[in-house]
This record gives sequence, C-alpha cells and structure tokens, in this order.
Amino acid sequence: MRTGSEPATARSPLRLRCGLAAWGLVWAVAGTVLFVWTGHPGWAVACAVLVLVTAVDLALVIRHIRQGPHYQPGRDVPPYEPVREPPKREGPKP
Repeated sequence: MRTGSEPATARSPLRLRCGLAAWGLVWAVAGTVLFVWTGHPGWAVACAVLVLVTAVDLALVIRHIRQGPHYQPGRDVPPYEPVREPPKREGPKP
C-alpha cells in the first residue's frame, strides 16, 4: 500500500526478481541436463527440484507484474493521500 511518503522514484523490484528467476531457471535446467548426462542422479534430482521452485517463483512474479499498478505502481499512479489529523483546539486561557 502506498502512503505518499515514499520517494517519487521508488520502483518495485518485480522486474529484477523476474530477471533473476529466469537466469536461475536457465542454470538449473542446464545443471539438471548436465548431471543426468554425466550420471549423477542425486545432483540431477536436486537441480530438478530447483527447476520446479524457480519456475513457480517466475510464474508468480509474472502474474504480479501482469496484475498491474496495484502490485507495481508506476509514474502514472498517484500516491495515496496521507492521513491528516484534525487541528487541535486550544482551551480558554486564564
């Protein structure tokens, strides 16, 4: 939730997370293939599990990016108005 107090240039880390997840997916698939090819089934299974985890993470990040400004506000989304307290009344002076 935006409060209006964050910097005007603040951006969501979803695109960075998407890139890192894609990079990790590529390496995990490559590791799985390499370990299957060299005959190391334990490491192949570990990399295959990593492929699944990374694929789910990538799918969730892409889903949040596609949901729009609610999850990733851009320059065209104004900040919410901060809550303002009503002015305090001064009591009678003696």
